[in-house]
Amino acid sequence: MRAAAWAAVGVLGFGLASAALAQTPTRGGVLRVAVGSEPPTTDCHAANTFTVIHHLAPHYSFLVRFDAKNYPSIEGDLARDWTASADGLSYTFRLHQPVRFHDGSPLTAADVKASYERIKTPPQGVNSPRREHFAGVTAIDAPDAETVVFRLRAPDPSFLTKLASPYNCIFSAAALAADPRYPEKRILGSGPFEFVSRTPGSEWVGKRFEGYFREGRPYLDGFRNILLTGSAMLNALQGGQVDAEFRGIAPAERDRLRQALGDRIQFAEGPWLSGFILSFNTEKAPFNDVRVRQALALAIDRWGAAQPLSRISQIRYPGGLLRPGFDLSATNEELQALPLMGRDMQRNRAEARRLLTEAGQSNLRFVLGSRTLPPYPTAAQFLIDQWRQIGVTVEQTNLETAAYFSAMSSGNFDAIIDFSTEFADEPNLQWVKYISMDRSPPPLNSARFTDRELDRLFDAQSGELDRAKRRVTLRQMEAHLINQAYMVPLFWFERIVPMAASVRGWDFTPSHLLNQDLGAVWLAR
Repeated sequence: MRAAAWAAVGVLGFGLASAALAQTPTRGGVLRVAVGSEPPTTDCHAANTFTVIHHLAPHYSFLVRFDAKNYPSIEGDLARDWTASADGLSYTFRLHQPVRFHDGSPLTAADVKASYERIKTPPQGVNSPRREHFAGVTAIDAPDAETVVFRLRAPDPSFLTKLASPYNCIFSAAALAADPRYPEKRILGSGPFEFVSRTPGSEWVGKRFEGYFREGRPYLDGFRNILLTGSAMLNALQGGQVDAEFRGIAPAERDRLRQALGDRIQFAEGPWLSGFILSFNTEKAPFNDVRVRQALALAIDRWGAAQPLSRISQIRYPGGLLRPGFDLSATNEELQALPLMGRDMQRNRAEARRLLTEAGQSNLRFVLGSRTLPPYPTAAQFLIDQWRQIGVTVEQTNLETAAYFSAMSSGNFDAIIDFSTEFADEPNLQWVKYISMDRSPPPLNSARFTDRELDRLFDAQSGELDRAKRRVTLRQMEAHLINQAYMVPLFWFERIVPMAASVRGWDFTPSHLLNQDLGAVWLAR
């Protein structure tokens, strides 16, 4: 979807008049934000969940980032400008100066270089799930304090998008040299807000950084993230105890808030770059048998269930491995032509029972891992009911965020509801999780498979500049993954963001990973 279309989606969701949105920002106030779970780490580079972004983004700066007003355009953050060589093999960035970390030390090109080198080649003991994004980078140079040069092995049409990842926080090179794992222990950034305190299970507090390099920003005195979910979160929004929830709520929750609060609440709505994938632990019997995985995939009626599920949750669109409507994604007709994705559920379930019998698993029982965060439990209950119809008995276990990622990282699960959540429609980002485990370590490749055909197809599409040719290769890769049923696509979501009418300066994007530094947000008096 083009930038203008995304912008329109967001603005149409707001309850405020456009004139109100154009008011001059005022300084002051503390933004109170409901966040659904605690961050399992404070190291952005090691993270793979929104809750890390929603807590840490206000504290850090980035080289480049997505322009929320003109998504998916990319703008500079620390970078004031950049150029790419004619052959696409080098990118040169010039940085804003002076910029300071919250401890007063200067931020220079050396810090940018050290941060991206840490992502590309993590030191021992440091997890970097996105290291594959920069496998094609041959060198990162910092010829002077305000210049950074990235050198590539081959042209990469998605390179700027990779650089703009909201997980690419810029850390202090000096602090990393002293302790490569300091981000796990200390929050030292250069973003609009300094870290103040964290009360586990309760809240996270930040205050304005008076030395922020963007003059006049931030407008807020500070922010306070409050750990709230479900009815407690809704009650807090309705009662005025919190001002916003930036991940997204369900349609019924939106309707309740709108009825109760009228023009005191506003909403931003649109398609969400987030969805569910069912992942099987292929290292564990019986899920190391493709027949069992295929049987369980065949039993799922995603096409018939999407609409009723959308009335009670954020689940909205059935689809494949890319967001429906994106020009590189499979059409419904292409997906339904795949053996495990057809609409004839009577035939599908008969074939599922046959496969289970053939595999000696007619009385299969297992545990499905889910997450306490909505809409995971809803999806889990749906899947369990689908499998009941082919004689499979499944127990549901809902995990808190830290335990959920621990299970996926360690392989301590039978099957689990995984997710596809990125900040851009870009297969080079989204499909890293679908290549072999040695290149994409868990929790990205949660299914723990090794498949060199998927690796070959991923590499073939990654540098292809002809979109028609790239689309053909993507369909081959998608078909291979789905037919092997290591991971099975389920649904994509609709994002609904509730905010008090007093919240201004926040722009909607299709990703809940973006635009969370709060530097432009202000509160109308």
